[in-house]
Amino acid sequence: MNKQEQTHFGFEQVAEAEKAQRVAQVFDSVAQRYDLMNDLMSGGMHRLWKAFTIARSGVRAGSRVLDVAGGTGDLALAFARKVGKDGQAWLTDINNAMLTHGRDRLCDKGYLLPVAQCDAEKLPFPDDYFDCVTVAFGLRNMTHKDAALVEMRRVLRPGGCVLVLEFSQVWKPLAPIYDFYSFKVIPRIGEMITHDAASYRYLAESIRVHPDQEALKKMMERAGLEKVEYFNLTLGVVALHRGFKF
Repeated sequence: MNKQEQTHFGFEQVAEAEKAQRVAQVFDSVAQRYDLMNDLMSGGMHRLWKAFTIARSGVRAGSRVLDVAGGTGDLALAFARKVGKDGQAWLTDINNAMLTHGRDRLCDKGYLLPVAQCDAEKLPFPDDYFDCVTVAFGLRNMTHKDAALVEMRRVLRPGGCVLVLEFSQVWKPLAPIYDFYSFKVIPRIGEMITHDAASYRYLAESIRVHPDQEALKKMMERAGLEKVEYFNLTLGVVALHRGFKF
């Protein structure tokens, strides 16, 4: 098998097609308890990280927003409230279980948003359409991150921004504690809540093989985004990257 045909699934090297299947299995398994696990794992901090993302988006009433790999719809819901009835907030995800749960959750809150199941590497939207494109905690699960970023830029209108909220490289003195929590505590919580420790072990591993802050910045620049900057949140546990299309 050619090296080009392989990628990482956590710490494993696997065929690209196998990664897509195994990532799908992870999210099929955890979809119903995904939001509860986010609250437990982050101590609720994920809500603050997402609020910071929205504050840096520049989105206002009437804007068109695309949330890629939007899962259970946290960002899509917040953007829907911000853009109002004259705007659009699209919820998309490649995983049907996550997307269905997100759609139902938004319906329960009284929001009937446009929803699309699609691959981030082949977005079914026209060029120069959205004012803002976001992906939160989804880029690291994609097989071809560079291709997905190129697609996000393609559907973005000139003057708009791509926002990538993702786990990143933590402040070094905190690393031993963070590693213990990631590899010992989180899988145990996952076993108790979802009966699936393996999926949360993969999620912890996927963070370690994801590009760090500077590497992701360069990746976004190679995708054609400009004025790329990043904001470290919670001592680098998470970073928000923002790049513009001109």
